Amino acid sequence: MSTPAAHAAVAVVARDPAWLRRWGGLLLAAALAWPLLVWCEFDPRVLFEPRGLAATWRFIASFVPPRHDAEFLATLAVETWRTVAIATAGMTIAFALAVPLALVATTRLSLSALSGRMAIGPAWLRAAVRAVMVALRSVPEPVWALLFVRVVGLGPTAGVLAIGIAYGGMLGKVYAEILDSTDPAPTQALLRNGASRLQALWHGTLPSCADECLSYTVYRWECAIRSSVVLGFVGAGGLGQQLDTAAKMFAGAEVASILLVFIALVALSDRLSLWLRRLIA
Repeated sequence: MSTPAAHAAVAVVARDPAWLRRWGGLLLAAALAWPLLVWCEFDPRVLFEPRGLAATWRFIASFVPPRHDAEFLATLAVETWRTVAIATAGMTIAFALAVPLALVATTRLSLSALSGRMAIGPAWLRAAVRAVMVALRSVPEPVWALLFVRVVGLGPTAGVLAIGIAYGGMLGKVYAEILDSTDPAPTQALLRNGASRLQALWHGTLPSCADECLSYTVYRWECAIRSSVVLGFVGAGGLGQQLDTAAKMFAGAEVASILLVFIALVALSDRLSLWLRRLIA
């Protein structure tokens, strides 16, 4: 038989003890976000203006059916392959940049840190490498592409270099953080017993984080494919340039076909990531 004391105990348990802090944080975030939205002149009402809605509906209605004639599909296949090639070549350059940057930036393989505080020289070197990675990833890919277009001209080369430089900084940062977040005991034990840094990395650090590094690499490859859309707008070629042309001509059927290809490529990258994780498991 329940008693008033039991009901009171249940009510105390059911009540969230942190509700005041949670709601206070939410209200504070809203109070900070509102002036930012006003400052950037964000006005969601423009999305519901009758003229805008009518134009949007006409453009979306032109998506059906997607264009699927043989000539367009042949062109789409060539540009799809070029887009995948741009992303893959860019990721190859990024990986070649990121691995040495990450190995220098991580503290996990530091010999001087084994005895306690890292030596001044290695500490400054790691700080300099991290600053380089910050500089590489601070400049957006379209800006890198515009710079490289001035050097190598219009075409996929500018897109490959833009992805390679920007993603090199991103991959290097994340790789270093993943290496630093692993259990230090196996790596330190190998280093203390005379193993080289490469041996300590290969046998002590990577076994516990290889799947995470692989998953993030495949994810960045997926992001590189998506980035090629924007890079195509600045003349880097691939599906992005096709999408830019179709959108400017209000060719909704062509836009729909290109978007379906991008969805298929992202789904394929998900399957590839899953297969690779199972392969190394």
